[in-house]
Amino acid sequence: MQTSVLIAGLGLIGGSIAASIRSAHPNVKIIGFDQNRKATEEGLRRQIIDESAENFGKGASAADVIILAAPVSVILSMIKELEKTELRPGAIVTDVGSTKRLIELQADNSLKGRCHFIGGHPMAGSHKSGVSAARANLFENAYYFLIAEENQEPAPIEKLEHLLSGTHAKFFRVTPETHDQIVGLISHFPHLIASALVHHLENHPIEGINLRLLAAGGFRDITRIASSDPTMWTDTVMSNRDDLLKLLEEWTQSMEQLKNLLAKENGPSIYEFFRKAKVFRDGFPKKEKGAIPAYYDLFIDIPDRPDTISTVTGYIGRAGINLTNIEIIEARENNQGIMRLTFQEASQRDRAHAILRQKGYHTYLND
Repeated sequence: MQTSVLIAGLGLIGGSIAASIRSAHPNVKIIGFDQNRKATEEGLRRQIIDESAENFGKGASAADVIILAAPVSVILSMIKELEKTELRPGAIVTDVGSTKRLIELQADNSLKGRCHFIGGHPMAGSHKSGVSAARANLFENAYYFLIAEENQEPAPIEKLEHLLSGTHAKFFRVTPETHDQIVGLISHFPHLIASALVHHLENHPIEGINLRLLAAGGFRDITRIASSDPTMWTDTVMSNRDDLLKLLEEWTQSMEQLKNLLAKENGPSIYEFFRKAKVFRDGFPKKEKGAIPAYYDLFIDIPDRPDTISTVTGYIGRAGINLTNIEIIEARENNQGIMRLTFQEASQRDRAHAILRQKGYHTYLND
């Protein structure tokens, strides 16, 4: 009997999951549902899905596996809607929400005994959005969290991992509490701090000085994540509110201690503050993908000529390398400028590095 999968939410993540399932399991029937009809039309056009569901309930009733690919608040609404939906015997329901405790609680209240609910969170993304940007290899070598409680049946999780094998992700089983602590520490909290740093800069103007221009180097790098979608991040941090409140309290105490060290001119302790941070930071593995998507930069010294950008990107495009972003960091008349090319994969960055060096460009990394 043919397995049917419903992808409820055909954005970048839902579309990429559909594409990865298609690549590994061409005989699986993939049903798509999205409130935006243009998304389902694009999914059909690209043959990512086989058919579109008239509504969420009908699509869910016809599926053996239901994948809820939406923001946390929407996922919670979808789970509530499944309460009044007739599900197939043994159906598996999973999601891609960025926090897990609220979703697991809602699923326990609404779906217990009616299906196998397995919370999920693929740790991948892109600067692009929508099903038009979906690709089967989006999750390759990325971490894919799956929620596994002590008393959870192993067979449904194994079945889901098999279905998602085309993602080529590294599955990581955790409890919902552990998941939310992890993403709170290494993703949600840093987003709050990065945005706060940007506000801090904006609130401290210096007359006659263009701070935005001066902040275009290192400050721009450490606050890059502050450019993320504010709607998505409002939904995310509100769903992980308790963990973030604890982290903010600890951060406040740490900053107060640092303030006291500066006030007392305690040079040795300030040195230890920087030294310990350096040692811990330098211990991060350089060749591994972390739980949060990373981007890889390549810097190029470029002459001040109007055709330089098209020439450089032409070399990269003809090699079939995907370029995530391009930026001119510094360009002065009659002088060398600096171009930063950003890639989603280290291997793509390294290929571009080799090609441009062969073409005579001075290129360098800043890992």
